[in-house]
This record gives sequence, C-alpha cells and structure tokens, in this order.
Amino acid sequence: MGRIIAPHGIKGWIKIKVFTETPESLLDYPTWWLNARAGWQEYKVAEAEWRTAGLVARLDGHDDRSATEALKGVEVGVPRSALPPALEGEYYWSDLIGLKVVNKQDEPLGVIEGLVETGANDVLIVRAEDGFSPANDKVERLIPYIDPVIVSVDLSGRRMVVDWGVDWT
Repeated sequence: MGRIIAPHGIKGWIKIKVFTETPESLLDYPTWWLNARAGWQEYKVAEAEWRTAGLVARLDGHDDRSATEALKGVEVGVPRSALPPALEGEYYWSDLIGLKVVNKQDEPLGVIEGLVETGANDVLIVRAEDGFSPANDKVERLIPYIDPVIVSVDLSGRRMVVDWGVDWT
C-alpha cells in the first residue's frame, strides 16, 4: 500500500509514499503491517493525517525521531482480508504477480515479476523463467497493461494472455 520514506519532525511521525489509487484510503485502516527486517509485523496507528508534506502518521510505541529512523524504506501494507473485493475486470497488483504470460499464439513469454506505474499507464515486468520460456530466452519484457494488449486474465489458472510478439522486449 505504501513505503515509509522518512521521519517527519521530532515526535516520532513518519512520512509515507502511498501506492494506492486513492491515497487517502490508507487512513481507513487502524493497524498497518510493516515489512521490516523481522518480516511483516502489525502496528497500531496512533495518529495519521494528510498535511502539505503528504501522508504522515505516528505509530504506537514510536514517540521520537530516532525510533522512526530505522523505518525508512519499510513497506506498509494491510491484511488482504481487510481490502474490499476487486471489481469485475479489475485486479490487485499482488494478484497478478506470478502469473504465467503467453501471447495469443500460446507462446510463453515469462512470468509477471512486478508492475510499474508510469503515469501514462501501468507496465508489467515479465521475466523469462526456466521451464516456461524458450531455452535461450532470458529477456525481461516490459508490457503495457492496457486494454488492447491484455487479452485475458485467469487468476485461478494463474495465466494471462497478451497481444505481444515473442520477439518483442
């Protein structure tokens, strides 16, 4: 849902870069999960608000700047069970990661490794995977996530069909 980008002030507040389509939605969750060195851990949000600097928050137990310095770069999430169901034809990015990608000719292109928001449209990062791409294909493909390119998505079958050439990178 976001990433902690810096401490904010001296009283334990943090500044968060939010990755959600509606950034203010992160305020709807009273607890956040942080992916620190020890793995995902739950934290109660003591205070959170939008300021001119963006979204800032203070977590229970973090009452000074030095306590929050170590959180810089840590991912912020919420449990999947707390999220609303995706609308028809829409998907959470986390659902797409790991899908096998084939083109309309049923040629394997690789596996979705991630997505990038470019401003114009989202882009799939598809990387060749042993056993699911031509033997000599170790290429990374950047495939635009737009209607003309995305033919179908089958979450239960863990497969996506795209209108993309096997020799396009």
